[in-house]
Amino acid sequence: MENIALVVGATGITGSNLAEELIAQGWTTYGLSRNPQNNIPGLHTVKADLLNEHNLHEALKDLSPTHVYFTTWMRHDTEEENILINSTLVRNLLNVLSPKKSVRHVALVTGLKHYLGPFEAYAKEGILPETPVREEHPRLSLPNFYYAQEDEVYKASERDEFTWSIHRPHTVVGYTVGNLMNIASTLAVYASICKETGRKFVWPGSEAQWNGISDITDAKILAKQLVWASETESAKNQAFNITNGDVFRWKWLWKRLADWFGIEAEGFKGSIRPLEKELENDSEIWKAIAEKYNLNEKNLSRLSSAWHTDLDLGRPLEVMCDMSNSRKAGFTSYKSTEDSFIEVFERIRAENLIP
Repeated sequence: MENIALVVGATGITGSNLAEELIAQGWTTYGLSRNPQNNIPGLHTVKADLLNEHNLHEALKDLSPTHVYFTTWMRHDTEEENILINSTLVRNLLNVLSPKKSVRHVALVTGLKHYLGPFEAYAKEGILPETPVREEHPRLSLPNFYYAQEDEVYKASERDEFTWSIHRPHTVVGYTVGNLMNIASTLAVYASICKETGRKFVWPGSEAQWNGISDITDAKILAKQLVWASETESAKNQAFNITNGDVFRWKWLWKRLADWFGIEAEGFKGSIRPLEKELENDSEIWKAIAEKYNLNEKNLSRLSSAWHTDLDLGRPLEVMCDMSNSRKAGFTSYKSTEDSFIEVFERIRAENLIP
């Protein structure tokens, strides 16, 4: 049977890299988003609002996907709002697709907040999981929109008899522009500002992250696992951690990234120095850099998301994932984390987004 994929959130880091992987493997691929960008050859774009069921019906009336990949979410001020809105996104889509009886598999991308809880929980309340985190770890007794999204998938699976997979990446590194959770482009912009102004490349995070063991998820590795799980019988109806397969310490990688830009790195110096504060007055500096080098994007906020990078690097504990579950099931893709960052740096330089 022909595989027809619907990638929900096709303009994000995860969704865009997944769409490219599916197309490369010969799938008919549709990308759903509120503001489609038709910059992926072979991708059929679908403009739709997941919060509007009537709009979804109209947008999907001629589409009967066999595989649904849900890679998007909406950020709100409280976890209660996150739960309400993000569960509705999943529920509305699966309700609209239900009468078609075409869906064979649904894959949902969540993340390590499944184990850590909302940032406020582990940063302020001191709730820290045992690491490395494993898929078997029980849910936390805290509000968590990931749990609500999973439950919507489980309920729809029982109703419509499709299989499912849940994918839990660590921080995702990949190429995309304008995404609000892009650590690689954020650090590239910061490094470029440091180089132009003579500032040091200052570590913005915690001591635990600086000294501890960590891992990263390359968006292309995540894409490969998503496709693998949707086609591998032994992977059906399971949750999987997904990282590159290597581990590192930021105190090693930070200098390597600085060396690539030819700037001086500065490590942890006794306290967290948030990147958001470091960049808060740099919009005009970036605009001047963009004009000097004739770059394609003069708006700093379109390229960097310091708040999200601060959440990742400011964690008060080391965090890494156990990958045994998918390894034993046959998923063996691997990526060097240093290469993940450098490939993004090289691409955004080639796209004339950094000097």
